[in-house]
Amino acid sequence: MTDLTDLTIAEARDGLKAKRFTATELTEAYIGAVERGRSLNAYVVETPEKARAMARASDERFARGEERPLEGIPLGIKDLFATEGVHTQACSHILDRFKPAYESTVSANLWADGAVMLGKLNMDEFAMGSSNETSHYGPVTNPWRRQGSNATLVPGGSSGGSAAAVAARLCAGATATDTGGSIRQPAAFTGTAGIKPTYGRCSRWGIVAFASSLDQAGPIARDVRDTAILLKSMASVDPKDTTSVDVPVPDYEAAIGQSVKGLKIGVPREYRLDGVPAEIDALWQKGIDILRDAGAEIVDISLPHTKYALPAYYIVAPAEASSNLARYDGVRYGLRVPGDDIVDMYERTRAAGFGEEVKRRILIGTYVLSAGYYDAYYLKAQKVRTLIKRDFEAVYANGIDAILTPATPSAAFAIGEKAGADPVEMYLNDVFTVTVNMAGLPGLAVPAGLSSEGLPLGLQLIGRPFDEETLFRVGSAIEAAVGTFAPAKWW
Repeated sequence: MTDLTDLTIAEARDGLKAKRFTATELTEAYIGAVERGRSLNAYVVETPEKARAMARASDERFARGEERPLEGIPLGIKDLFATEGVHTQACSHILDRFKPAYESTVSANLWADGAVMLGKLNMDEFAMGSSNETSHYGPVTNPWRRQGSNATLVPGGSSGGSAAAVAARLCAGATATDTGGSIRQPAAFTGTAGIKPTYGRCSRWGIVAFASSLDQAGPIARDVRDTAILLKSMASVDPKDTTSVDVPVPDYEAAIGQSVKGLKIGVPREYRLDGVPAEIDALWQKGIDILRDAGAEIVDISLPHTKYALPAYYIVAPAEASSNLARYDGVRYGLRVPGDDIVDMYERTRAAGFGEEVKRRILIGTYVLSAGYYDAYYLKAQKVRTLIKRDFEAVYANGIDAILTPATPSAAFAIGEKAGADPVEMYLNDVFTVTVNMAGLPGLAVPAGLSSEGLPLGLQLIGRPFDEETLFRVGSAIEAAVGTFAPAKWW
């Protein structure tokens, strides 16, 4: 029999329904895989006993014929999502030993649909990073390796644990979040599929905040179909999150395999950047050719304010982060470093509790919000954000159904390669993804090929607001042409 951990969510769902194996057997297979894969550092906490109890409950439901959409499917949960009674620290020292008495809406939705929790996944501290090197628990190792090299590579960030665990078959699928590319970039680096839904499609309640106007939860999975299955369960309106939008959640899986004939796919000229490797341009052209051959119409488009997106993002996101992270002070929960008085205690706790990248972004954010600089930086960045959003609106008003771009400017790089003295080099990894967050649009990363060194490369599809269905439709067409990718096992 095929190793149960090799099954996609769709295949595992069908196997469970057909009683070819039980939820307990499937869960035990993943618990074993997680234990064998610890060298990847994808999990910061494993919850095997909780998983076994949830799997037993699923088997009882199957016996009664009461199974739910995700019954018995083992998932990993990014450490940014509150999980009741289970370690939730955003991979930061400042939240030491924090175990919430509540459950995030997204994870609660997954449990309500029958999913099983394997544990909490590693990530960049407070989701601030593009390589999963800022975690208090150390970097995650990408399960992919360059041909002929044993160098350890980053899985991307901030959802690096989610992407690495899915790629290495340490969970069937995973929750993730995306503030400037933190689902799509790690998905591209690991040969997995990931979608950042429209802002408001998934509730942010119970998710540790980074930048509240940009953060959005979404899934990472092995293929486009699995991503669609997970998003259906994750998405909902939520009275506890006033930014969640009350629109129907469609059956995304129904869009998989639908013809793309007649769709207009936009190709933005501003995404053709100097210095991007030739293989990224070749991958983009390959995606264009695939969709054209499948009957889509390819249209050159312009998004003129794209060049301002990255600098505007790195003003807006740190500004919101400096406000959101002000609540971590050592008074109510988490780390507390004693001081001479309360102000000294605040200062010592925050100095010891936050990592270097988080401190950097708090300082940037506090600076751009300060008197005398607010108008010059933050207000101007918000105006630029409006212009970026208008660029997309104009394109969609002209009949474009989706936009095709690269997902990242390169394949995965080595741990330590870009985490040096110049943080801007790391920030440039988000160049293709931040516009989507600034405009609140949905974006899907789909594996599209391998680099010259044998590493996965991804393409990005950007859609109209709340039209994730079209992205799944187009993404599945690309996937059907190129297939799926898995790393050779070495761990």
